[in-house]
Amino acid sequence: MLDQIRLRADIAAYADTSRPSPVFLDSAGSSLPPRIVLDTMAGHLRREAEVGGYRAAGERLDDLAAVKSAIGALINADPAGIALSDSASRSWADFFYAVPLSPGDRILLSGADYASNAVAALQRARATGATVEPIPSDPTGQIDLDALADLVDERVRLVSLLHAPTNGGLVNPVAEATAIAHRAGALVLLDACQSTGQLPIDVAAFGVDALSATGRKWLRGPRGTGFLYVRPELAATMEPSHLDLHSAAWTGPQEYRLAAGATRFEFWEHDVAARLGLGAAVRYLLDLGPGSVYAAIADHAGYLRKTLPQIAGVTVRDLGTRHSGIVSFTVDGVPPPEVRDRLREHDITVTVSHRGSTLLDMSARDLDAVVRASPHCFVTTAELDRFLDAVEAISAGR
Repeated sequence: MLDQIRLRADIAAYADTSRPSPVFLDSAGSSLPPRIVLDTMAGHLRREAEVGGYRAAGERLDDLAAVKSAIGALINADPAGIALSDSASRSWADFFYAVPLSPGDRILLSGADYASNAVAALQRARATGATVEPIPSDPTGQIDLDALADLVDERVRLVSLLHAPTNGGLVNPVAEATAIAHRAGALVLLDACQSTGQLPIDVAAFGVDALSATGRKWLRGPRGTGFLYVRPELAATMEPSHLDLHSAAWTGPQEYRLAAGATRFEFWEHDVAARLGLGAAVRYLLDLGPGSVYAAIADHAGYLRKTLPQIAGVTVRDLGTRHSGIVSFTVDGVPPPEVRDRLREHDITVTVSHRGSTLLDMSARDLDAVVRASPHCFVTTAELDRFLDAVEAISAGR
């Protein structure tokens, strides 16, 4: 059982008790960090101002290594297989661009894959002569496992799986899809940007070859942080598309040696304060108990998913048989950006997912945009009801 008083006390947005609290429903975008994240980052920035960035970083080498250990504990991974980066998109691309591709090779994308992944895949296909093909969805909206089994063959080099899409509450069957891809010899890269921090992640159980994630969403870390997991034995065989003196050592006039493990996917220069903040966020989640956090998020999202359809003119757009903490919906006659903006007038924060972010899925469903509500564990039932009342008023006045 989570201590709601502690959760609220740890968030700066709820410090002013003289006015109604904001209703924050955008943890799928960029969540509210606990105070320990702010204090950790501010403390390090002050130290940099006192002794300079190099010395300040040198004092925190053990703490920086502990960031990977905390992430490893959260996703059941060897810290040697974790590389820290500035975003999930960077992490995804760092692995993807290290996979060798030749003319005739095939890349498979999830039907609800994110635009950044699709653009990168199309760019490399154009440059290498590979092809990019979507994985069909089944009638529930999730990856069609039978169709995937029919698609994969010896020419498939990589299967891009999306754990939870950005535009709705679907959760894909990762372990089952990974097993199918591996039987054909393909690598599996899992985009866990929208699931890490709100759903259980176990890379060993999933069996994936690589996983990308961000810090700013459900993990409640700072912006400009993310990480890449790569199976250590696989990482040892890969050469990233870009290297520096951290990811490789210059050993001779014409020679270099790649760093061990996933470190070869990192660059030397980085935001030390932000990475320490990410570590603080992950440890905070571990201290709360991930299972309790995941359950609270599921309860909040389930409440909205059940109650929103009871409002006249509101349609929940979530697909799938298993759901995440993202709840997508539309209001008849009111464009999603207008719904977002009118909710903001009442200090209610949601966001909009546009067709361009998940082009294949949204086009197939003839949707230009959806409103996205994503309540974290710190949101109260009273705040969810304020949101529902506001949506009802918007729908009634359409």
